[in-house]
Amino acid sequence: MFSLSNRDRVLVVDDSPDNLLLIQSILEDEDLDLVTVNNGQKALELVAQQPFHLILLDVMMPHMDGFEITRHIRNDPDIPYIPILLITAHAQPSVALGLDIGADDFIRKPVEIDELIARVRSLLRFKHTVDEKNMIVRQREDFASRLTHDMRTPLIAADRMLNLLLQGALGELSEAMQEVLRTMSRSNANLLEMVNNILEVYRYESERKTFYFSRVDLKTVITNVLEELRPLAQEKQLQLQGELPEVSVWLEGDRLAMHRVLVNLVSNAIKFTDQGHITVKLTPVDQEQVQIQVIDTGSGISPEDQLEIFERFRQGKHYNGGSGLGLHLSKLILEAHQGQISLTSRLQEGSTFTITLPLSQTPAQSEEKKVV
Repeated sequence: MFSLSNRDRVLVVDDSPDNLLLIQSILEDEDLDLVTVNNGQKALELVAQQPFHLILLDVMMPHMDGFEITRHIRNDPDIPYIPILLITAHAQPSVALGLDIGADDFIRKPVEIDELIARVRSLLRFKHTVDEKNMIVRQREDFASRLTHDMRTPLIAADRMLNLLLQGALGELSEAMQEVLRTMSRSNANLLEMVNNILEVYRYESERKTFYFSRVDLKTVITNVLEELRPLAQEKQLQLQGELPEVSVWLEGDRLAMHRVLVNLVSNAIKFTDQGHITVKLTPVDQEQVQIQVIDTGSGISPEDQLEIFERFRQGKHYNGGSGLGLHLSKLILEAHQGQISLTSRLQEGSTFTITLPLSQTPAQSEEKKVV
């Protein structure tokens, strides 16, 4: 038999005192911490303030019925998942509506004692399973964050030592030895970039990343990125060009974060384009939005890979190496700027990444903004 531990907190919501007493009497032997309220507003206040493992919710109540309460709970991102059991005398269509808006189960009146106990136990088991899985995910992410943070120090030290060796700090090196050290330095730099990306994703997803918002000229940011990455394009004999308006285009955002997004997109385009060109277009859509497109003539991305290309640790089959975090990180940054990113691509023809961002409407002072 399933036994409960640590007294699970269960909220019972019903406008009828008799129904509240009935449910209390049925569940009194289940070792639960039962909290009862007789209206929806009080229920929402309690759920926002206290953790609950289960909510038993009568559908028919004045002022705010069970459906509306369910909608409020499911639409509030600050309320963690709580199973909801609807208690209803309604017919099947009403039950379907309740399940569709987010309730987990239902029981019909008049309540059968054994059925109510069984459904309560089942939903509490499910709640414990969800909580345990979430805890495991948090522990795994915390471990990854600590591990990658600890890896940065030796990687940075190795990078500095390799550079010193290449500069002849310990004596003259043969060309063969220099080439070996350059290969080691590139590999170390790639690994350090992966570690930094993992740390950045963790900070964004755990809401520990602070942006410094100010008015940013996107034209200048794009110009700087093109100048920075043009040597990489020239090494592959690729044409890297910008199609930019004559006037500045202003965004309210974090300049370094936007620079990072564009460096990631353009460097990816260079990496996976063997011939042709990469073009970065900046186009005001209207008075409220601006569009940035990174267009390449590279190998393209298959339709199945496009579906998950912005998910973390995902990358197209043609992508060699990398952490699979760059595009995911770019998406997080753009969403924090109230922006969007999308992809259109055809194999062997090329890809177009399209960014849409809100334009700055009024001059603003520099400010900190926490990721939300």
